[in-house]
Amino acid sequence: MSRVIKVTEQKMSPQAIEVRGARVHNLKDIDIDIPLGKLVGIAGVSGSGKSSLALGVLYAEGSRRYLEALSTYTRRRLTQAEHAQVDEVLHVPAALALHQRPSVPGVRSTFGTMTELNNSLRLLFSRCAHHVCPHCGARVEPSLNVAAGLSLTCPACGREFYAPGAEDLAFNSGGACPTCGGTGVMHEVDEASLVPDESKTINEGAVLPWGTLMWDLMKQVAGEMGVRTDVPFNQLTPQERDIVFHGPAVKKHILYVPKNGEGATPLDFTYYNAVYTVENALAKVKDDKGLKRVARFLREGPCRDCGGTRLSEAARQPQVRGINLAQAAAMTLGEAIEWVRGVPASLPPEMQPMAADICDSFLSTARRLVDLGLDYLSLDRAGATLSTGERQRVQLARVVRNRSTGVLYVLDEPSIGLHPANVDGLVGVMRDLVDDGNTVVVVDHDTRVLAEADYLVEMGPVAGAGGGNVIAAGTVDEVEQSQGSRIAPFLRAEPKRLRPQVTDEEMFDQGHIRMATDAIHTVKPLEVDIPRGRLVAVTGVSGSGKTTLVLETLIPALKARAASERLPRHVRWVDAEGIARANLIDATPIGANVRSTVATYADIHDELRRAFARTPEAKAAGYKAGAFSYNTGTLRCPTCDGTGSISLDVQFLPDVEIVCPACRGSRYADTASHIHREGKDGSLLTLPQLMDMSVDEALDATVGLKKVQARLQTLHDLGLGYLTLGEPTPALSGGEAQRLKLASEMGRVQDDAVFVFDEPTIGLHPLDVQVLLNVFDGLVAKGATVIVIEHDLDLIRNADYVIDMGPGGGDAGGQIVCAGTPGDIAACSKSITGRYL
Repeated sequence: MSRVIKVTEQKMSPQAIEVRGARVHNLKDIDIDIPLGKLVGIAGVSGSGKSSLALGVLYAEGSRRYLEALSTYTRRRLTQAEHAQVDEVLHVPAALALHQRPSVPGVRSTFGTMTELNNSLRLLFSRCAHHVCPHCGARVEPSLNVAAGLSLTCPACGREFYAPGAEDLAFNSGGACPTCGGTGVMHEVDEASLVPDESKTINEGAVLPWGTLMWDLMKQVAGEMGVRTDVPFNQLTPQERDIVFHGPAVKKHILYVPKNGEGATPLDFTYYNAVYTVENALAKVKDDKGLKRVARFLREGPCRDCGGTRLSEAARQPQVRGINLAQAAAMTLGEAIEWVRGVPASLPPEMQPMAADICDSFLSTARRLVDLGLDYLSLDRAGATLSTGERQRVQLARVVRNRSTGVLYVLDEPSIGLHPANVDGLVGVMRDLVDDGNTVVVVDHDTRVLAEADYLVEMGPVAGAGGGNVIAAGTVDEVEQSQGSRIAPFLRAEPKRLRPQVTDEEMFDQGHIRMATDAIHTVKPLEVDIPRGRLVAVTGVSGSGKTTLVLETLIPALKARAASERLPRHVRWVDAEGIARANLIDATPIGANVRSTVATYADIHDELRRAFARTPEAKAAGYKAGAFSYNTGTLRCPTCDGTGSISLDVQFLPDVEIVCPACRGSRYADTASHIHREGKDGSLLTLPQLMDMSVDEALDATVGLKKVQARLQTLHDLGLGYLTLGEPTPALSGGEAQRLKLASEMGRVQDDAVFVFDEPTIGLHPLDVQVLLNVFDGLVAKGATVIVIEHDLDLIRNADYVIDMGPGGGDAGGQIVCAGTPGDIAACSKSITGRYL
């Protein structure tokens, strides 16, 4: 009898994520296949639909389906994504997203805790250290007893004790300094801030906290203490000044007269000196608003007991290679790597294998961080002080270390804040993810990142309603040959300068801004000379001191000088004759909720409301301009209260945010559609219809409204013509937010102004960078000095003047390596930036 053998054909594993009918945001019902197990780049101009595809479809569906596989009990405790607007997505793996703006960590977070390098260090100092006998203070040689959980015997006094475990060395638990609670900082009253203007008398409000912290009657109590309150503060005797700042809490009898001068009241009141007034207010603070009132009188300094190390005295006692844990954490990552490599050889032979394992764990994590250009950061650097780009790279390194397989990683502009010198490291990290069997989808504008992709998808052709289509897809070579591609010229073309170069002779013909500083953070004492009325780029590798020089020094100094206030402590002098305004245009989101829109922020909506209130239909119905407000007016939609959307609670599933069924997202009630205004071509338009138009469409539809036209034209000139008037401002990208903030500044004379932009090319396609350069040209033409902190080579090439910081990051930086035209920087052998120009 013969056996029947069934031969089944092996099923082919999926080769791609198949997306069909995607309609998220401005996506035009697109179909696209995303190769699995590859590095896939998504390119396109700002607003073309890149993030909608990557995050709104791929990540949303990948994460949602993974969460739906969990129990209902677990799902109720997790924030879940809503269903993406797409017909079908097949073969999408479980997804993780690394967002463009990682959250800012809390006060207890450091670079060492965020990267988990502190875990390895604490283990090293627990298992391999010379410990101190708690009985006699003698130091005990390293021993395997610690790892075995056995006691140590002191060679000096003979008594036994147990060495601290790794948790006993953590500043977030057993090893925390009892004085500062493991934060490393203490708040002290800054006496200089208590009396900022000593030419005033106490009666005139010289002692600021008495007037602002609800203790105005202390002026009278101080008088009863023997202090003259009717002479300038700078004429008080040392004894009187001491009473004001540090006088005793004694009770005095006063006749309190209210500010209105009516009804004097006798009171017995205890004297609160100026310092105690602030300390008392600080002790009663319950929220951020209260802290802001007190913060102006405080200075933050290192804890007096732990010196800012966050660790208790006991946690600082174990030593490895002659230093304690606090000293090891104070090293930069680069220095710590060299120190850790030498640890095993410093120990007895029997301990070296265990030490090598701990050190290898530290070094393997550190290698990724070095590849991403973070070797200049010290392990004890506060997490909240890291830049957006630094936090994103820490996040990326943590993901790679986990060595997952079969995951879809969606990276939203990982090159943010990355110097050209570190792009290779970024690509290497993404390749490691792919080599581990994952799929990496990266949304980016950096052509060096896109050129490394296995597969490239380009969205477009333009932004907003005109985008949302796949205009090119394939390998990089195939996209380069595509006639419809807008990124292709930048993938294959040589860089070029678009603006005329100012000569050395002309550079400073509109004046100078000069400043001299002492050392601060890693920036050494320096003097800087900035040409006025020019486009100036401040460059350098990450951690070289760009932010410290511009945001923490130049802007505060210019603002203080313009207000005739005291310069920051580390600024020796500043010479900026004629500069009255220093404006930081950053990428923080505009508005806190969906009620803030492009039209309201640009002051267009108020003009439109007034225009519609003037129409015959509005007058007949009795509608004033206020009725047309979708926030408070009578014409707002009663179902969604003017937000345009409603949230549905579906118990075990995530809340579903849907377009309001009553107003269909317009924010207005049906009655608003009965009020019309005649457009350019004679057509009748309602306000909800106008709010649904793009800026460019509204330009044609609002002829005759001069103020509206002027403001819309400004938005068009800023490259924002694709935004719809009703678009919520919190949803705008960082680059869009920066340009929208500029809208009120365009068109006016700016020769007394300095504009500072912190990485304005974030989120911008090379074509958008050209639009941004035109915006800067408009400001410079009006006399403004424009200073940009930037890594983008296209923008740096087109600057009039470049100040290059470095040469390295951290302690290896903090100096002006060279300054001059982009050509001068390119010719400077010491400049790392120059090599890429």
